Amino acid sequence: MATEAQPIEIPPMPTEPPTTPEPTRSDRTKAAFKEQRGHAGARIKDWLAGGDLDHIDLIQAATARKQNRHDQRIAHQNATLAAAAGRLAHVKMQSDMGVPVSASVLSSVTARVAAEESKLAQLQAQPVMPPTDREIANVGHGKRAGRALALFGGGIASLPVVGTSIEMAAHGQPMLLAGLGGAFAYGWYVVSRPFTARTVEGVEVPFVTTPTGSLPPTFQADPAGGMVLPGMSGVVMSVEQLPDGVKPYPIRNARTPQQLAECVLLAARAENVPIVEVSEVVRQPWGWQCIVRVSEGTPEAIITKTGDLETRFDLATNGVRPQPLRARRACAVLRLVDGNPFATAPGMPYRAPKSMSITDRFRIGTSVGGDPLEISLAGVMGLWVAASGGGKTGILQALAEGTTACYDNITIDCDPHGDGLEDLGDAVRITARSNEQIESVLLFFLVMSKARARLRAKLGMGKKWKASAEHPAVTIFIDEFPKLSDLGKLLAFDLLLVGRKELIQVEYASQGGTSRYLGENIAQMMALKAVGPCKVGDTRAVFGDDSVREGYLPHKLSPATDTDPKDAGHIFIQGVPGMADEPIEYAVHETQPDVLRKLAAERLEAGLLDPDQDSLDGMQGVDLPEYVEPEYDKDGNIKKAAPVRLLTWEQLLRLCGAEPPAGAELTDGPARAAVEDSVAVMEKAAVDRMKTEVLLAAVQEYEPDTYGGMDVEQFKALMAKAGAGGPITLGPIGEEKNPRGFKRDRLRHLL
Repeated sequence: MATEAQPIEIPPMPTEPPTTPEPTRSDRTKAAFKEQRGHAGARIKDWLAGGDLDHIDLIQAATARKQNRHDQRIAHQNATLAAAAGRLAHVKMQSDMGVPVSASVLSSVTARVAAEESKLAQLQAQPVMPPTDREIANVGHGKRAGRALALFGGGIASLPVVGTSIEMAAHGQPMLLAGLGGAFAYGWYVVSRPFTARTVEGVEVPFVTTPTGSLPPTFQADPAGGMVLPGMSGVVMSVEQLPDGVKPYPIRNARTPQQLAECVLLAARAENVPIVEVSEVVRQPWGWQCIVRVSEGTPEAIITKTGDLETRFDLATNGVRPQPLRARRACAVLRLVDGNPFATAPGMPYRAPKSMSITDRFRIGTSVGGDPLEISLAGVMGLWVAASGGGKTGILQALAEGTTACYDNITIDCDPHGDGLEDLGDAVRITARSNEQIESVLLFFLVMSKARARLRAKLGMGKKWKASAEHPAVTIFIDEFPKLSDLGKLLAFDLLLVGRKELIQVEYASQGGTSRYLGENIAQMMALKAVGPCKVGDTRAVFGDDSVREGYLPHKLSPATDTDPKDAGHIFIQGVPGMADEPIEYAVHETQPDVLRKLAAERLEAGLLDPDQDSLDGMQGVDLPEYVEPEYDKDGNIKKAAPVRLLTWEQLLRLCGAEPPAGAELTDGPARAAVEDSVAVMEKAAVDRMKTEVLLAAVQEYEPDTYGGMDVEQFKALMAKAGAGGPITLGPIGEEKNPRGFKRDRLRHLL
């Protein structure tokens, strides 16, 4: 029998709904502490990561760091210069007190002061560029590392303090522990507050922006890659990144490297130039500089389109200056010039007499990129080409300013048409102007070079002549080479072939580089060649047929006019010892004539060199070139006289109106009397120089019986016979800027 199911009893419903148990105070404290700990951890983590560091503040800090380093370098250089100047003052004081001081020591100390002054001037002229991305990032890394170190160091340092506080509290002195607890509580309150990560929205850019409507569309949004400031390099943009529909615009609208890169790519695409990438963008005081890469061919495509690109960029003629890179065949440095790239270039440093060797490198100019042009002329045959107004004379004077400062070199000046090295005339051993003088000079040193070739082994010099004060080198400057006589050109050409090893080097200067100017195509034979403003044919004749395609563009330079120097003294150069050949423009430093005359006077006073006696003696056993020998008939009679005669050194000096060799005596006679009387009247008038006409009038008054009937030409001939040479430039006298005459000290030297 089945059992009956029992009914299930349902408990009655509660009168009030169930409630969650109230958390205890301990639970509430734990939850609050957990939340605060999360805030504190996030805040400390963000602080250690530099999340609170503003990008603008980092830029300013990086800029200040670069400026401080630059200031420190200047301060250090000032201290170095002060030490050198103190050393010079000490040496001069010893000399004034009668303590023997050698000329070499004085020259060395003076040269040191000049070198340090030059370094200081270069540092002061060097602009401090804005920081790069790497430099800005390094500032951020440094701040984060400092914070991590401070946190770790603070934690370690607090342990002894806590221990001391507990110990003092145990001995009834709880104040330190109470103070430490209060400080900890306040610190915990600061770091445990609710934390929200910083965002870049609302950051104010500290630059005035151009109204949106006046810029191309790409400028109306933030540049790709974040904020880019003027002067920052390393920007890379490819042609694939160009936005659609944007047209080329003038370079003046570019405010950032990113925008400059876009401007270049747009202009190149419009002119069908295969530039596909722009990088290493740098803002310069004179414009912009970047590296561009072509996808096909060579950077010649840029060179052929420079005129069209200048129009696209709205730059002046020659405002686009590409420099192909030899190390990267597809790349070129592109300079977009809207100012003077050489405005901040340092001037020529002071070089004391006999302060350097002909084998030393010395600075003569600066590249468009700011690098120095340093050169050594020892054993270097050079060709210097520039059209009229191209600054050729200034270039030669810059070279001669270096050679005349050498203690082991003799400088010779040959110019058949112009003034040559006139401003440095006092420091030049021989100045030759007439065909007779120039031919005699070139024959003399051609024979000397052959003599030296036979002397090297005897003197233990090896395969090349070694320059010294006892066996000096010779540097011959020939300006206006095309105007030499045919014989002069032949002698100069032969000297080109044999003079290098004997350190009898020649620097040839011409207004053109083609065979029409040079007679022979000697340009390609030169080890060193430089070209200033010229014709495109000269560029190809000197640097080679492919030189224009390679980026040598001196024919785009403009010669000077009477009122505008333009590009006078600017050159492209190959063959500089120790420097790679790159198609880059240089500006040769120009020195004012009065400065050159002052330097020349100092170097004359220090003494000029004569050839060594070994070379002079060796010349006696050398055969002359056949074309300078006289021709005889079958009976032994002279059929044709020698076109030029080999002179002795004393005869050559006399022919060119130069001072006789040191130690040569002027014998008694009218010539010596003329020199003595000239010195006497200058001393009586208390002057150190006189114009030729004034000097003649003075000696006529001094000795009327001797000079009363003498005219200026007869007086000059008498002075030349005495070895005084012809009248030289004297510098300003009264209202005359540069009259010619005689100097008392030069005449006194003859006595």
